[in-house]
Amino acid sequence: MSKILIITGGSKGIGKGIIKAYLNEGFQVFSISRTSNKDFEAVTQIEFDLSKTDGIVALLTGVFENFKSTEVEKITLINNAGTLGQIGKIEDISDIEKTVQLNTVAPLILTSTFISLTKNWGGEKKIINISSGAAQKPYHGWSIYCATKAAIDMMTKTVAIEQDSVENGVEIIAIYPGVVDTEMQAQIRQSDKDSFANIDRFLELKATNSLANATTVGRQIFAIDQDNRIENGALIRVEE
Repeated sequence: MSKILIITGGSKGIGKGIIKAYLNEGFQVFSISRTSNKDFEAVTQIEFDLSKTDGIVALLTGVFENFKSTEVEKITLINNAGTLGQIGKIEDISDIEKTVQLNTVAPLILTSTFISLTKNWGGEKKIINISSGAAQKPYHGWSIYCATKAAIDMMTKTVAIEQDSVENGVEIIAIYPGVVDTEMQAQIRQSDKDSFANIDRFLELKATNSLANATTVGRQIFAIDQDNRIENGALIRVEE
């Protein structure tokens, strides 16, 4: 029986750390990202820009052609791909639609398609949405990011309610990975205080070596995926 991970945004950052953890535990991994990672020879990598949402259903359906439902012990979808987008006051932001497409519309479509494709599967089925503390705390300059992550949290809780009423439904949770040393953090530190009022805190986190390591966070996310005590629809911080 096989164990499968499908992950978006797996070529770098937190996604890269997650893939390492699942590979170490014998999972077959499919990564959907704008770019590939040459270090992942054992990973099926699919280059696709998830902000172009029209092709997502066909893409995921194609991935599922690699599986036989009767041979899958566990399958996990991790909606990890995301972008901070432009940092600044909302009236100065020009890429609103692209950010919403990638951060919210793509995970919604992937979740819908995953549930539809696994409807009659007997194995364990799990969706993990990578969210953020910004879903609950507003940050000056992050209006689109905060809003899209809040939408992911509510989608997680709502889909869990729906799946709880289905026999052998899909489990779905959202995880807050914390402040991780990734390219997104580098982007934040390049902001100016007029655009992002909280920049000093993030500069201090880097200066004091207080950022979490992506590989460590990947292992923590894997451990959470294996924990059957977690309530469907839960929002979890990795340090918990």
